[in-house]
Amino acid sequence: MTDAAELRARTEELLAAHPPATTDRAEFLKARFDAGLAWVHYPEGLGGLGAPRSLQAVVDAVLEAADAPDNDPRRIGIGLGMAAPTVLGFGTDEQKRRFLRPLWTGDEVWCQLFSEPGAGSDLAALGTRAVRDEATGDWIVNGQKVWTSSAHSARWAILIARTDPDVPKHRGITYFVCDMTDPGVEVRPLRQITGEAEFNEVFLSDVRIPDAHRLGEVGDGWKVAQTTLMNERVSIGGMRIPREGGMIGTVTKTWRERPELRTHDLHQRLLKLWVEAEVARLTGERLRQQLVAGQPGPEGSGMKLGFARLNQEISGLEVELLGEEGLLYDDWTMRRPELVDFTGRDAGYRYLRSKGNSIEGGTSEVLLNIVAERVLGLPAEPRTDKDVAWKDLAR
Repeated sequence: MTDAAELRARTEELLAAHPPATTDRAEFLKARFDAGLAWVHYPEGLGGLGAPRSLQAVVDAVLEAADAPDNDPRRIGIGLGMAAPTVLGFGTDEQKRRFLRPLWTGDEVWCQLFSEPGAGSDLAALGTRAVRDEATGDWIVNGQKVWTSSAHSARWAILIARTDPDVPKHRGITYFVCDMTDPGVEVRPLRQITGEAEFNEVFLSDVRIPDAHRLGEVGDGWKVAQTTLMNERVSIGGMRIPREGGMIGTVTKTWRERPELRTHDLHQRLLKLWVEAEVARLTGERLRQQLVAGQPGPEGSGMKLGFARLNQEISGLEVELLGEEGLLYDDWTMRRPELVDFTGRDAGYRYLRSKGNSIEGGTSEVLLNIVAERVLGLPAEPRTDKDVAWKDLAR
C-alpha cells in the first residue's frame, strides 16, 4: 500500500531527475505521468499508483513548493473532469493507454458533444444518428451538437449518438470518441452575451468513427454518459478554492479598498453571500473527501446548483456596489478563448458570463429534479415516454 512517505520520496526523485528550472515543461509533465504522480489513485501505467485519492494532495504540495509546472487544468478541464474518468471506467486497455497520457499532459484537448438544439435539458431525446457500416464495422454519424466548449481547439470529443431508434430513448444510445479533425466535422462559433465565442455548434456529416473508438457496449451509452455527467457536475461545483477565493474574493477586495462605495444594505447582502460562499467551499471539500471512498453521486448536482446561484448573486452585488463603474465593459471583441476567466476580467464580464452558469453542465431546473428525487427521495415526476420507442416520440 502506497503511503504518504513513499509518495513524497517518489516526488522528490522526480524533481531530482527532472529539475523544473531546467526541464522542458512538456517533458516534465510526461515524466510525472510516467512516474504515477499525475493522479495517484489511477492504476499503475496510467498515470497513477493505485493509491488512495486523498494522497494526491501530498504530491501536489511537494511539486508546488518546488515551483513545478502544472498541466494548465482550466484549459483541459473537460478532458480531466469528464473524459478521463469515463475512459478509465469504460475504455479498453488499448483506449486507456492511447488517450489518458496526452489528455493529462494537455497535448490533446477534449470537448463534449452531448447537447443538441432539440435535446438539451432532455438529453436522452438526442437525435444525432450513428449507423453501422457492416462492410467495415465503422459507425457513420450525422447530426448537430450545440454549446460545445473548446470544440475549436479540441482534438478529441466524447460523443453520444442514437444507434437504435426502435427502443425507448434512454436505451438506444451509444457512446463514442470522435476525432475532431476528421472529414465531416464542422465547428461554428456561437457568440455569447459577453461578446466572446467560447461555445460552438458542431455539425457532423457522414463522420466515420471506427468501432475501436466506442466506449462501452452498443446501446449502453446512457449508462456511460451518467459517469461523465456526474463527474462534470463535481468538477464544476466542487472545485477546490481557498477561503475568499473565486468571485466572493473579488467583491470583498473591492469592499475593503473602496469604503466610499459602502452602504448598510450592501453590507448585509455581502455578509450573507460571504457566509454562503464559505459554506459552499466547505461542502465542496467534504464532497471531495467522500470521493476518496467511491464514485461521484447526485450530491455533485447540488454543489453545481449552488455554484450557479451564488455566482449570479455575487456578480449582481458587485455591479451594484460599483455603481456606474459596474456598467462599463472592457472589451467586446469577438474572440474564441481557450478558458473562462471569471476573476481576470471586469465586473461587467462577470455579471454577464455568470448567467450561463445556470445552463451549462446541467440546467438548474434539471438539477433541482435530481436533488429532489435522488438526494431527498421525493416522488419522481410522472413520465409518459418511459416505454415509448424514440422514433414514436412527439417532436
